Amino acid sequence: MHISGKMPNFALMTKIPRLLLLLLLPLLAACVDEEEQPDTPTGNFEALWRIIDERYCFLDYKQQQYGLDWQQVHQKYAARVNDTMTDMQLFEVLTQMLAELRDGHVNLTAAHDYGRYWSWYEDYPANLSDSLLRRYMGTDYRMAAGLDYRILDDHTGYVRYESFSSPIGEGNLDEVLAYLMPCQGLIIDIRSNGGGDLTNAELLAARFCQQRTLVGYMQHKTGPGHTDFSPMKARYLEPSKNIRWHKPVVVLTNRHVFSAANEFTMMMKALPGVTVVGDRTGGGAGMPFSSSLPNGWNVRFSAVPTYDAEQNSTEFGIEPDYHVSLTPEDFSRGRDTIIEFARRLLQENN
Repeated sequence: MHISGKMPNFALMTKIPRLLLLLLLPLLAACVDEEEQPDTPTGNFEALWRIIDERYCFLDYKQQQYGLDWQQVHQKYAARVNDTMTDMQLFEVLTQMLAELRDGHVNLTAAHDYGRYWSWYEDYPANLSDSLLRRYMGTDYRMAAGLDYRILDDHTGYVRYESFSSPIGEGNLDEVLAYLMPCQGLIIDIRSNGGGDLTNAELLAARFCQQRTLVGYMQHKTGPGHTDFSPMKARYLEPSKNIRWHKPVVVLTNRHVFSAANEFTMMMKALPGVTVVGDRTGGGAGMPFSSSLPNGWNVRFSAVPTYDAEQNSTEFGIEPDYHVSLTPEDFSRGRDTIIEFARRLLQENN
């Protein structure tokens, strides 16, 4: 068994004061100052188990959700480790141990393999078809930096943003919104957006924010205990000083939405006039923590618990306002069920 899919880019995953960021970066990038372990299979196992025990933020949450007992996990997997194992055998045992976390945003990297746990999205439908998108977009759609956009035949505005790694500027957003302004509603499709730079997510979300709005909370790990956290700190979104959209908006999501795209969903869901349609997002909200084992293998996981405006954890995904999936019947007719639902919803709100 392998753990963790391709780790999303968590760079700038939350907007923090510069001084606090400078204080946090050494913590998030450095290796854990653990009790030194020898570079043996047993030593590497003990080092990894302790890193998770003292630094992973969701052990208490997982215990409440499905009864995870990290001490029992140690006993279970320690019995499988001995100092005569090969690297391949050790890697397999360690990935199986990390899979007990059921967290697609934990990964283990070695020179020969990349640990991955894909059940977090494999158990969900894709809810996105490139062939259907081409039908809706045609060949005459407009492109502005990372945004593809057009006006659909019912005068609904449609914007497709595939990755927040693709930069956008204030000028791009001004042009896009000015072009779509005659539309009575807007669809923002971020399905399968794996994240990227939170700055882009904030720039876009700010165009739909009319006043300073509480969008969520964050915490920091303060000690080795499973419940050692700082108090929750509120996070706010400020309205853009440029063109802003005042009409209804529908954001489309699926299970492949994570990292900065997950944060964008959280921010948009906190705004009046915005509805989220599709599937639960993939999560992966917090900034990453990385640490090396004695043999040089690297473990990486989310280190800053984040919450929405109602203080619900966003690390493992955000529920849409309306659960909608692509249907085989619509697909055979060349229709995207999720886009069509969003269009009807916007028409009903006008």
